[in-house]
Amino acid sequence: MKQHMAPFIRFMDEEKGLTRNTLESYERDLTQFLEFVDGREISSLKQINRSHILLYLRDLKQKGRAAATVTRKTVSIRSFFQYLLRESMVDQDPSLQMETPKLVKKAPHVLTVEEVDLLLSAPASSGPQGIRDKAMLELLYATGMKVSEIVSLDLQNIHTDLRYLHCIGASGKERILPMNRVSAHYLDNYIKESRDKLLKGNKEEQALFLNTLGSRLTRQGFWKILKKYANETKINMDITPHTLRHSFATHLLDNGADIRSVQEMLGHADLSTTQVYSSMLKKNMKEQYDDHHPRSSM
Repeated sequence: MKQHMAPFIRFMDEEKGLTRNTLESYERDLTQFLEFVDGREISSLKQINRSHILLYLRDLKQKGRAAATVTRKTVSIRSFFQYLLRESMVDQDPSLQMETPKLVKKAPHVLTVEEVDLLLSAPASSGPQGIRDKAMLELLYATGMKVSEIVSLDLQNIHTDLRYLHCIGASGKERILPMNRVSAHYLDNYIKESRDKLLKGNKEEQALFLNTLGSRLTRQGFWKILKKYANETKINMDITPHTLRHSFATHLLDNGADIRSVQEMLGHADLSTTQVYSSMLKKNMKEQYDDHHPRSSM
């Protein structure tokens, strides 16, 4: 049965334009599911029915898997059978109209403006690596980009004079993002003063942000750099690149930005994804009211 997985993954890659991480998740989820049904003497995909899927999902819940994990695996199974039905490899889709666990959206971790200032001031203002790191962190907070989008930037995507850049999302969709004057200044300084020193003679490299070997900085490399400065600042929070993305969105909305503009800048296809930040603001507003209104404590 596993021989059908490779064509499915290729289909999802070519037709859906999914990221490598998402494709790997699909492959991992389906491998685990097929191993489960294989243990029940199922030798053909056509033999799999709705009860087999429900048994698998129940097994996951009994093992204490999170609702988000069960939902993701359900989506993977659904997508797989939709593909199989489309390719006439099965006669019916046993996952049709299956309910998925309702997820409780957790409020994302957000830094205060003061904590952001502390983090962004951590890189050294001298030396090519420090100047690069300062430019990267300023750009991350200025645009709300994902780390994968940051490290994918090429020189030709950046226009510091006009303070905007071209960002290519995971699905290949392009966004034009504004930059503030501070981030444009530090980015321009990095390009003019430090990037050539990191190139190591590799003049053909077009990546904006480079590692110490003169090649494109990886996501893992970016994470290590951020973690280093997070540890130095001793901010009491597990800071990831997404923490700055969440902070970017929350601070914009907190200062009166239109939610649809924030949605466009973040590249969210669905407004409901962006509204989680708006919900946080409403919660904060209630806390402020309860703390400061003269009659709240009566």
